[in-house]
Amino acid sequence: MTLKRFLFINRKGPHGSGHPAELLDAALIAASFEQQVHLAFLDDGVFLLTRGQRPDLIGHKDFTATFGELTDYDIDHVWVERESLSARGLNENDLMIPVTLVERTALAALMADMDVVISA
Repeated sequence: MTLKRFLFINRKGPHGSGHPAELLDAALIAASFEQQVHLAFLDDGVFLLTRGQRPDLIGHKDFTATFGELTDYDIDHVWVERESLSARGLNENDLMIPVTLVERTALAALMADMDVVISA
């Protein structure tokens, strides 16, 4: 089996559509097939990683707890676009898991280096 480098880009907030949960499921499936999986969060996608979410209060399932299990799937590359975080009044301490902050230009270079890029 040929190892592929996957980048899953989360651009949407945690509620309002099923795209973020589906993208996370796809990332976990790719990782379970021993592919190298990277996750990136930009735009409103940075809200997926904020602490203290209570989606149950609006009738949604809390899939964000799965982010705490990423290392169990050997997903060690979690990138957050610094500009997106800052524009939303957030910082690294507001996030539920450790991440690597990257500038927009570095994220573009990262995307160019991947075999597969999937965005939602």
